Amino acid sequence: MDKILIRGGIPLSGSVRASGSKNGALAVMAACLLANGKTTLQNVPDIGDIATMAEMLSCLGAEVSLYPDGTMCIDAAKFAATEAPEDLVRKMRASFYVLGPMLARLGAARVALPGGCDIGARPVDYHTRGLQALGAHVKIEHGFVEAYAERLIGAPIYLDFPSAGATTHLITAAALAEGVTTIENAAAEPEVIDLANFLSAMGARIEGAGTKKIVVEGVHELKAVQYSIIPDRIEAGTYAILAAITGGDVVIESVIPGHLTPLLLKLQEAGVSITPISEHPEAVGLVRVNAPRRLRALDILAMPHPGFPTDLQQPMVALLALADGTSVVTDQVFESRFKYVSELQRVGADVRVEGRSAIVRGVQQLSGAAVAATDLRAGAALIAAGLAADGETSISGVEHIDRGYGALVPKLRRIGADVVRYNAERPAQLLSMV
Repeated sequence: MDKILIRGGIPLSGSVRASGSKNGALAVMAACLLANGKTTLQNVPDIGDIATMAEMLSCLGAEVSLYPDGTMCIDAAKFAATEAPEDLVRKMRASFYVLGPMLARLGAARVALPGGCDIGARPVDYHTRGLQALGAHVKIEHGFVEAYAERLIGAPIYLDFPSAGATTHLITAAALAEGVTTIENAAAEPEVIDLANFLSAMGARIEGAGTKKIVVEGVHELKAVQYSIIPDRIEAGTYAILAAITGGDVVIESVIPGHLTPLLLKLQEAGVSITPISEHPEAVGLVRVNAPRRLRALDILAMPHPGFPTDLQQPMVALLALADGTSVVTDQVFESRFKYVSELQRVGADVRVEGRSAIVRGVQQLSGAAVAATDLRAGAALIAAGLAADGETSISGVEHIDRGYGALVPKLRRIGADVVRYNAERPAQLLSMV
């Protein structure tokens, strides 16, 4: 029943640090099940989805410990369960990623069809067809995927759509398969490359990560290692948008500028000053975002990487609601990712949805109102709108935001936002430092 209360209209200023990648860490955590030993991960974000995956791995027999400094230890020596807890899989889509490691190490798996944010159809067909190509016998009925294989065998796989989730899942499964697996039309997201680097450190043989063709030569075993997760480009991008919508001046720390190129170029097109500070575009560094009060309208097409990230179109729609002119934002990744628009309309945004596109006419001012986050990234859009709006904005559905943004309120307060978190059943008890 927690809510976030924002008093808007304050330009953000100062420095904020991005956490480790949510999507990257989830894929790597699932892959830890492939090693018979203790793996140590660093830069793991303290967010709801990570806690869910940690609980999942524990239920499967792994020993999992997460420390305050972002270090996580996963010992999969006792990994022996071939059925994943249904409630956890239905809670978070990435829990489905344990299916491949189960097959690769144990030869059998029973996993519920996954849940997560309600943003449209995200079929598991890409996952299951890929596993079938590797020799698994797969049956889907009564809401569960049941699969078994005496041994996974390398094979050519073609993905109809470059799904990042399916790509990382199939790389993980193929790492211990016998022979060579070729994944065509693979996703090229930075998180795919991060997983491939992690598996390679464990002893896997992987080529082509980050391109449309990935080749995995299976090995007999993988060893436990120590590995640091890349920074979260979506969290970093969200803070860049928050700085821009408030006309602020913010330095984002622990970011790989090259991972944010589509967003940064669009922000520059809108009139924002962007200064990346890094020895190399693919190295961890800083990004400074300095924005005028009024931005220019622009068009955005959300696509798989290296296109504009679908996970950033929602806060960008909030930003464009205050830009001069009319913008068109189209999402080619998910067909139902504009459900949050009705909540933006409550704070005065002039947005209408036509199919997979949002038509955004900039207004002079947004006005604070009571709104509800319908999913994780919709929550980010409402945070952005609330920070720029006149008056107070109360946001419910905070549990969605907690899935992907760790210590959000303290981070916002450190860069000047007037924001508190409180329990709706006990309004007097503020949780502003949670």
